[in-house]
Amino acid sequence: MNKKNVYAIIQLNKRWLGEILVEVFAIIIIILVLIIVLLTAMAVMQIKMAGMQVKDFWSFIKANDTLDKLYVFAVKYEKLSPQEQIIFLEEAEKVFSAFEKVPDALWEEEYDKYMRILDKYKDIKIVRWELSNKNI
Repeated sequence: MNKKNVYAIIQLNKRWLGEILVEVFAIIIIILVLIIVLLTAMAVMQIKMAGMQVKDFWSFIKANDTLDKLYVFAVKYEKLSPQEQIIFLEEAEKVFSAFEKVPDALWEEEYDKYMRILDKYKDIKIVRWELSNKNI
């Protein structure tokens, strides 16, 4: 074999190897997409089997984040301005609504935070009720 033939064979092998790699990467990408779809479907099925709607579960996840923020807020601030009280009450009601739609087992780790927010919610409601009765 001469030098030109060896070079031509090497070029053919490189092209062939490149085509194989492209096909392998395409197959890997397809497999990964299928795995993602299967995992998503399994998660949805588990949510449905738990008796919940996906929308309720998603609102619970967002409410869980809000619960953490309200907890920090409730611990940090003892006295709130009337505007802050209204915002706190509205956000707490959203959290309570989302938590009511999911099984208790999902949020038992957050029970202490939930109760702290509920206590603060009740305190604000009582203060606002007393103020409204004084104004009457």
